[in-house]
Amino acid sequence: MNESKVIDETKQGEALMVEKPENSNGKKLFLESYGCAMNFSDSEIVASILKDKGFETTKDFFEADVIFVNTCAIREGAEQRVRQRLNEYKKAKKTNPDLIVGVLGCMAERLKSKFLEEEKLVDIVVGPDAYRSLPELIEIAETGQKAVNVLLSKEETYADIAPVRLGSNGVTAFISITRGCDNMCAFCVVPFTRGRERSRDPETIVQEANDLFNQGYREVTLLGQNVDSYLWTGGGLKKENPTEDELKNATTFAQLLEKVALVNPNLRVRFSTSHPKDMTDDVLYTIAKHENICNYIHLPVQSGNSRILEMMNRGYTREWYLSRIESIRKIIPDCAISMDIITGFCSETEEEHQDTLSLMEQVKYDFGYMFAYSERPKTLAERKYKDDVPADIKSRRLAEIVDLQLKHSAERTKQGLGKVHRVLVEGVSKKSKEQLFGRNSQSLVVVFPKENYKPGDYVNVLAEECTGATLIGKVV
Repeated sequence: MNESKVIDETKQGEALMVEKPENSNGKKLFLESYGCAMNFSDSEIVASILKDKGFETTKDFFEADVIFVNTCAIREGAEQRVRQRLNEYKKAKKTNPDLIVGVLGCMAERLKSKFLEEEKLVDIVVGPDAYRSLPELIEIAETGQKAVNVLLSKEETYADIAPVRLGSNGVTAFISITRGCDNMCAFCVVPFTRGRERSRDPETIVQEANDLFNQGYREVTLLGQNVDSYLWTGGGLKKENPTEDELKNATTFAQLLEKVALVNPNLRVRFSTSHPKDMTDDVLYTIAKHENICNYIHLPVQSGNSRILEMMNRGYTREWYLSRIESIRKIIPDCAISMDIITGFCSETEEEHQDTLSLMEQVKYDFGYMFAYSERPKTLAERKYKDDVPADIKSRRLAEIVDLQLKHSAERTKQGLGKVHRVLVEGVSKKSKEQLFGRNSQSLVVVFPKENYKPGDYVNVLAEECTGATLIGKVV
């Protein structure tokens, strides 16, 4: 067992569709994404760029002229899944020798041209900041040459590109607000694959939220590797030491949140991901002030032990993290909190593992994303530390963490019984066509009878029953 999630908000390996472009060039694109929400948001940018060049999408890769897989490099298991998928594409290459296969995203940036040597099937390798070059790279590949562009940018935010909403339910959408990351967490490859942190012009973010609302969307999630460090001072890399004048005219994350919340009271606002060292009380007070900013914060902890946190270069201690939790509980009493935890990090002792379990008992998270440590190339941990916790111990510790989180998730879910929840309808329940599902402000799934309601409606649901992570009720 290498990883486990109590709640999984990502879509793994989904074939993504857009409507047929008016200027169709007769060529079909198969676009598949793996990993985090940021990758899916990036795929929407890729789809927009290629739609403008006349590409139509297909859900059958045997019909495709071009296959792109948007990849994740954060864990070894994610890379293995991509390689397995590439093997499946070989079947299509046999029936269509002119088929072009490209690898996008973090794995492409990490391996660069080495990918072309390791995977002979691959024709194009493109990093996260180079998607504008895709049409030209496809033209190069059509001549039989290999094409690579993995240059990282200090400016690129794709702010001027209107993303094509892929596989959309028409209700919820992502809006990217930052790119890259300046935090050099010892275990993380993201700074090497996505580059330095850049914030996007707030006016383009607000305009995108406006456009989405006018198109019928009722919820947006603001995305960034570290949304709390969002700071717009006019463009380019985040200023480490901005002047007083720059700060006076700057937009912080708390201010951006408010701007988006003011688009319309019926537009729900979520965000991900936060970093404990950067989350300010200003953000918490902004959430408390606006009813349409959801009472849900994903606050990765990674470990409950301060020595391990220091080795991870997380920039906070156990005590600091718990003080952030205390502020959240005080300012937003009914806020749901989820986490990331990595178990079995280099030199982690049994006592330090117990510190993580005790922190979980203290916080009682609503949801969790839990993983066994996986060494990634080029990271500080790979260069400086020894991955010395045996695999069987990692698996056992992970199982203990997962079991405890399942218990806490069930406890937190039960607290919603007997209460009325405002639910944004997202679609038909997987278990019954006679039921709909949606989420409340705390991101908890709620299921209820369909009646005459439809996706995009807000309904008040009285929770009468529950499973470990779902409320079941009736509209009142």
